[in-house]
Amino acid sequence: MKSIFTLLLLLTLVSCDKTKKTETQKIHQLDWLVGTWENNSDKGNLSENWEQINDSTYNGKTYFIRGNDTLHSETFVVNQVNDSIFYIPTIKGENDNKPVTFKLTQSTEKQFTFENPKHDYPTKIVYNKITTDSIVVEISGVVDGVFSAEKYPMKKAK
Repeated sequence: MKSIFTLLLLLTLVSCDKTKKTETQKIHQLDWLVGTWENNSDKGNLSENWEQINDSTYNGKTYFIRGNDTLHSETFVVNQVNDSIFYIPTIKGENDNKPVTFKLTQSTEKQFTFENPKHDYPTKIVYNKITTDSIVVEISGVVDGVFSAEKYPMKKAK
């Protein structure tokens, strides 16, 4: 009887562990973004760094530098809460330096779309995997009643 109870307890623990792993596995779709991505052009140097913090969270930083001037700086957190994944950037000098939340609304093996229709601009952020070392990040939304979109091709640096 004692061995049956022990076996049932063990099976319950294993089952709970598998459920927890399945719930957090959704965020691991984004694992290919871990690392540093860059776009160096005549306009300046764009750099985005992703790092995995734990099973449900990534942190990152984005910089756009021209010469010695940092023209754009943001930090972001991507985390999974239950079955939802959120991209939460904080942009220096914008939105009173408060974070803005974008929810993952579509995902495939090579594309992730985060949206916040209530945000002024952008309302959509899309990460497109072109190859293992090449991505295009697109931000879009409406500015002064006109649709606007910007694309940032980036190569993996490390």
